Amino acid sequence: MRFKPQIKIPATYMRGGTSKGVFFNLSDLPIEAQQPGSARDAILLRVIGSPDPYGKHTDGMGGATSSTSKTVILAKSSQTDHDVDYLFGQVAIDKPFIDWSGNCGNLTAAVGSFAISNGLICPSNIVENGITTVKIWQANIKKTIIAHVPMTNGEVQETGDFELDGVTFPAAEVQVEFIDPADGEGAMFPTGNVIDQLDVPHIGTFSATLINAGIPTIFLNAADIGYTGIELQDAINNDEQALARFETIRAYGAVKMGLISHIDEAKARQHTPKIAFVAPPADYVSSSGKSIKAAEIDLSVRALSMGKLHHAMMGTAAVAIGTAAAIPGTLVNLAAGGTQRQSVVFGHPSGTLRVGAEATLVDGQWQVTKAIMSRSARVLMEGQVRIPQID
Repeated sequence: MRFKPQIKIPATYMRGGTSKGVFFNLSDLPIEAQQPGSARDAILLRVIGSPDPYGKHTDGMGGATSSTSKTVILAKSSQTDHDVDYLFGQVAIDKPFIDWSGNCGNLTAAVGSFAISNGLICPSNIVENGITTVKIWQANIKKTIIAHVPMTNGEVQETGDFELDGVTFPAAEVQVEFIDPADGEGAMFPTGNVIDQLDVPHIGTFSATLINAGIPTIFLNAADIGYTGIELQDAINNDEQALARFETIRAYGAVKMGLISHIDEAKARQHTPKIAFVAPPADYVSSSGKSIKAAEIDLSVRALSMGKLHHAMMGTAAVAIGTAAAIPGTLVNLAAGGTQRQSVVFGHPSGTLRVGAEATLVDGQWQVTKAIMSRSARVLMEGQVRIPQID
């Protein structure tokens, strides 16, 4: 029996914030993968190494966690007054499934760098030394993001002394602005309330803030679901009953937000909405052994991604946190002290993060013009990824 040789696809493996992913220029993908559909998904699944019943991604580029099983497709922007179109795919680990329903805020920090280095930005818009501003069209949620990319001698500056909890080594700081971050699928508060009562059969009724900002997110009070808000990954990810409970709550929250019509549809929408729980500030020790003092943070937040507690914080969920914190009366705002604020420092399993948001009340409705946070990014490897030909 003769087997076809592998094919080679130009690709770049990048870290952005606390995530990693495989980045592609749209024009470098095989013709059949340059359009959305099953052919594209099959190729990207094989690149990552999914589905993997062993949960290890041994035969692919994925890292067997929600933070490291990601793909990005970039192209010169089709939108007026934008530089690059950014499409994100969250790849399931043990299922043949890619969720295209939301953004990855962490990998957003790497989009500008890739776009500059791969000729997707007009040379006249690139500064020799200083900061190059890259205007990004986030194609999943139809939103504008602005990345401020440091440059040295005409090249992206990746090294630096900016430290980001959840990332081992320092790097250059990349400031990212999420413009009008209310998610493109509807109102910022889809129910019209900053706090709702979420009924989950056989589990309970919970106070919840349901918000579309950065990414659709369900916020709960940690105490209401039996947690302190300072848990690390092992406390939840090793508890299958707890994970199943969170997924059930997430499914009912998705229905209440109008994202799905029945809880069974949540299985095909794993990336969104996110589910998170909040608590007032408290002392704790992060996953790296770093001591976090209550006086250093405004609140504690823990969030789940793709069914597991995240090791740090998803960038898009950080936008949701910053947005909710800026609006009086949300669970996030109340956990942070209940005052209106333009920025918040929250504790997560790996440490702390500051995120800012500008909120205004217009005709009785809260609007957030932008949310801002700093991340870092760098190229880990570039060249060609190889996969067997797919019939």
